Amino acid sequence: MTGRRRSSSPRALGTAALTAAVTAVCTSLISGCGVIPGTSGDSDDPVVVMTWAPEGTEATNMPGMPAMAKTYAQWINSKGGINGRPLKVLTCNDHNDSISAGTCAREAVKENVVAVVGSYSQHGRSFFAPLEAAGIPYIGGYGISEQEFSSPFSFPVNGGQAALLAGNGIQLAGECEKVSLVRPDTVSGDTLQRILNAGLTSGKAQKASDIRAAEDATDYTGTARTALESAGSTPVGEDGSSADTAGSADSASVSGKGCVTAALGERTETFFDSYRRLLGDADSVRFSSVLGSVDQSLVDRTGGGSGPLEGAFFTGWYPVASDPRWDPMRKVIRDFAFKDNRIDPGDAGVQTTWIAYTALTQVVEHLGNGEITARSVTSALNKGLTVDTGGLTPELNWSYENALGVQDLPRAINADVTFQVVRGGRLVSARKGFVDVGKTLESVPVA
Repeated sequence: MTGRRRSSSPRALGTAALTAAVTAVCTSLISGCGVIPGTSGDSDDPVVVMTWAPEGTEATNMPGMPAMAKTYAQWINSKGGINGRPLKVLTCNDHNDSISAGTCAREAVKENVVAVVGSYSQHGRSFFAPLEAAGIPYIGGYGISEQEFSSPFSFPVNGGQAALLAGNGIQLAGECEKVSLVRPDTVSGDTLQRILNAGLTSGKAQKASDIRAAEDATDYTGTARTALESAGSTPVGEDGSSADTAGSADSASVSGKGCVTAALGERTETFFDSYRRLLGDADSVRFSSVLGSVDQSLVDRTGGGSGPLEGAFFTGWYPVASDPRWDPMRKVIRDFAFKDNRIDPGDAGVQTTWIAYTALTQVVEHLGNGEITARSVTSALNKGLTVDTGGLTPELNWSYENALGVQDLPRAINADVTFQVVRGGRLVSARKGFVDVGKTLESVPVA
């Protein structure tokens, strides 16, 4: 299965034209961008790449992504490298701020990397400009920034936050009479309600309440109370008594089950800690989120099958972590990073990095003994090289013909998601196979 070309959009056409123009300029002006970052001329020269992610910050942290990148390099180099070329992975901490993100990109240019691979950063506006100027491709970003789906130098492996929220809306539409969305009070968070609502309304459900939350808060009691009330539940006080809900939504008038869905990245766990203390009748509301904000480890820490996450809904990009298609990655982690507790094989960031490096490896193999440069890698991807991820995603192909045609996501080629649910304390598939949310994304209104 490959990405599907859908209805063309002006922005998608503009992206294709820009890509062609950049390629043409680089071809004719060799002195300007022919000897671009990441030259690997001899067949035994190392293939130098970079992976970045935030670590040690007050907001979302993704230390497992650079750790997985280093582990992948150890593994592939133990096998003789890629076509005999050693893989050299540089890492950078983007600190969840725009200045550091730009610094990481400029460091990538300075170090002559052939690609930035399997990385996480919310600050696309800061890091894409240096990468584009140097012609460096961005392969398999986490999908958190808008520019990952608009830059001609971006090659996403998933549908990003947009696909997750659209899928989450579809998943909840048949289960919830009222939905509260708790999301970051950030620029990237501002689009999430529109996307979730597109999924909800495609299933004839009513639109969600939009509840903004500080991305770096240490307590979300007020936010959780508002979310529960908006979903039709009556929160309880810290002592278990009914809370004063004067001035709140009239929960008594709401029949059926409500749902609270949270998409706060790493801070979702902090939100859930506040949320669970306010739960009254557990049957009156169900929790939901997207993978990357919640994973199996949180289910385990909160009581497993007897905890408040039993029955919760989750939407992910990839198969459940227990799926045998992840066995090759798990073996690499066991063999080369057994004691590295930063690497959780169930973490969506770690999984994305694995898939991104799988793509990089197939590109370098495709180029054979030829020169490995940022330009040659970009050209191979743009000319229709198909990447097989072993069923973890559909086959990936970034040629124009395979673009989804979604106006705000002209670089997206994969709009498949998976529906998951907690049963018996384990995240399991709620529906067999992938769910294509491409048409739902097409219906998202432009802001």
